[in-house]
Amino acid sequence: MESRKPLAERIRPKSLDEYVGQEHLVGRGSVLRNMIESGNISSFILWGPPGVGKTTLASIISQKLERPFYTISAVSSGVKEVRDVISKARENTLFNTKTPILFIDEIHRFNKGQQDALLGAVEDGTVVLIGATTENPSFEVNSPLLSRCQVFVLKELTADDLRKLIKRALATDEYLRKFDIEIAEDEALIRFSGGDARKLLNIIDILIGRFSAENDGISGVQENSFSKERHENQESPEFPKKKITITNELVKNTLQENVAVYDKNGEQHYDIISAFIKSMRGSDPNAAVYWLARMLKGGEDPLFIARRMVILAAEDIGLANPNALLLAQATFTAVQQIGLPEGRIPLSECAIYLATSPKSNSAYMAIDTAMGIVEQQGDLSVPLHLRNAPTALMKELGYHDGYKYAHDFEGNFTDLEFLPAEISGTKIFDPGNNRREEEIRRTIKNNWPKYRY
Repeated sequence: MESRKPLAERIRPKSLDEYVGQEHLVGRGSVLRNMIESGNISSFILWGPPGVGKTTLASIISQKLERPFYTISAVSSGVKEVRDVISKARENTLFNTKTPILFIDEIHRFNKGQQDALLGAVEDGTVVLIGATTENPSFEVNSPLLSRCQVFVLKELTADDLRKLIKRALATDEYLRKFDIEIAEDEALIRFSGGDARKLLNIIDILIGRFSAENDGISGVQENSFSKERHENQESPEFPKKKITITNELVKNTLQENVAVYDKNGEQHYDIISAFIKSMRGSDPNAAVYWLARMLKGGEDPLFIARRMVILAAEDIGLANPNALLLAQATFTAVQQIGLPEGRIPLSECAIYLATSPKSNSAYMAIDTAMGIVEQQGDLSVPLHLRNAPTALMKELGYHDGYKYAHDFEGNFTDLEFLPAEISGTKIFDPGNNRREEEIRRTIKNNWPKYRY
């Protein structure tokens, strides 16, 4: 029965007019809409956060253009599956003049070999590729493939978009219409959904499921005979619809009780990556590897994990152990090339190394301090002696005059003013309290007494 499906599936839009959000792409007169309505589409990639309609949009396009539609999930498919689909697409074109559409969800999870397997089919027009990704395609999609695709950026759904979605769900879903549902307050619904349509509809599913279970056992899975009779006669005064009033308190209490269901692909994603990062920052390798295992078992993108370790290596270890950044970057490259399950090994190695490394956030604090100064002071003039003087006029104006080439002096150092006059003597970088940065502190203190280290 229809109510067995998740609400997000039951009310999935079937046309652009039903599609909520992304007006900059699918609104009247927009670039993508014009392409679709012309019937002449080329390969493109949809980049945006989860739950904003990437898969739905691809499905609508295939229906609108009445083309064969193949779909692959990069999480569970490899080169063999890609080649099988391309082979079917080639056979299909022998009997159908319309080029098939190949939709690849989470295309950023394909490694180089898997992406290369697509290249020929996209290039010769065997398929029109529509890729969906939550990650920046500039970093995650091979340059040859990316150069053959347009990139359309989807935005997080706004509060108004989500309210439209709620209204549409209540008005069109047959199961929800069996109840008298009043949205007395929607702030919690909007906040917990985080701009994710799927998450919003899952929350509504959970709320209605809880109400049904508490009242008479009616649920999306089964109904007793009395419930069926009552629902079939829902307009009769004898069988009035059950009233459900949704408030902020109800949403919060329900989600706390159903945290495992709600957080499967949402909030828990952020909680566990937070625990992972904090364990490495806190120098606990046992906890770091545990949270790493939790993410891998839960299906987390290994490149997302590796990317966060690159950030941590620079932000939290920094100059205390510069090799940490090199290892983190090498781990990212290794995981990108070999994928899972073997990729878990360099991920574990890197997590343990980062957790057991000395910590320093001095470089992170220095750039933030410098950016704060720039924001407050504006664009201060470059001192004349630091400016380049490629023309005679610039030399006459004093450009480069007084500059001292450090390598001409003992120790490859000369005392010279390198900051704008307005902020001369401002200490921006403060070395951390570790062996390597204590050496850096002594060097700066000897060379630059004006900074008062």
